[in-house]
Amino acid sequence: MKRVAFVFPGQGSQEVGMGKQLYNTYDHIRERFDRANDLLGFSITELMFNGQKEELTKTENAQPALLLTSSLINQLLYEAGIKPVVTAGHSLGEYSALVASGSLQLEEAIPLVQKRGQLMEEAYPAGRGAMAAILGLNEETIQSALEDLNDTNEVVDIANINCPGQIVISGTKAGIDQATEVLKNKGAKRILPLNVSGPFHSRLMKPASNELAKALAEISLTDAEIPVFANVTAQPVTQKEEIKELLIKQLYAPVRFEEIIQHILEKDVDAIVEVGNGKVLSGLVKKVNRRMKTFAVQDQESIQTFIDWYKEES
Repeated sequence: MKRVAFVFPGQGSQEVGMGKQLYNTYDHIRERFDRANDLLGFSITELMFNGQKEELTKTENAQPALLLTSSLINQLLYEAGIKPVVTAGHSLGEYSALVASGSLQLEEAIPLVQKRGQLMEEAYPAGRGAMAAILGLNEETIQSALEDLNDTNEVVDIANINCPGQIVISGTKAGIDQATEVLKNKGAKRILPLNVSGPFHSRLMKPASNELAKALAEISLTDAEIPVFANVTAQPVTQKEEIKELLIKQLYAPVRFEEIIQHILEKDVDAIVEVGNGKVLSGLVKKVNRRMKTFAVQDQESIQTFIDWYKEES
């Protein structure tokens, strides 16, 4: 039996049209999409399939849309007899991983991540926070440069450690501008401002984490049946109390995705499968280890291609 890991994409992987083919193909999947509309109190499917890109990109809309798509693709894989040995997700994707691992029920997860998105939007005034991707520098060099900025009143933190040579920073807009100049002088190959609405995964998200803790207290999390690699620690977790504690910290701590992939590779898996819209995580996996077999499953054709490979005789 082949051993596979499932990884689930986060915000930024959304696009208009996502999930539409699955909605039109599978009656039981259509029912779950329609149930999500009821849970959210508006038609997330209309927004996903035919809406405006700007509206879908709003954090409170993108998060339930991505989780819903990933979770229903995971359901189809489960129905085909495929279960991962471990799971992980990038930021929001950790919630999809928890659904796949049996720790979080989809019907509770959908309104929860909508609330998470609202809290992230409200945590810091719009337009005053920023994020940027730094290409070509390692974590130590960036961290050292950011510590030199601590004498100012601006906040800049490492937000995502995605793969070798790709690290995202997050903080106040003025702080990001200052850090950009410093990091250019340190030898950054490129610095790309990200099109986001806030300083996610920085200290500026702490107010949102306090409110998220209240929302999580009302959710019936259970121990995970399949280990989930946590963003905060890059270590596998299964215990519900630890999962909850790490989800709260995740809002203001860096996403340690490169380390997660390194640890998954140690689990002797035959493939790492990106379950959900887009191919962002598959690309990051290849930058960590270009020889690792990857799949990105997001529509009927790619799902079937993966199932066929999985069921081939080794």
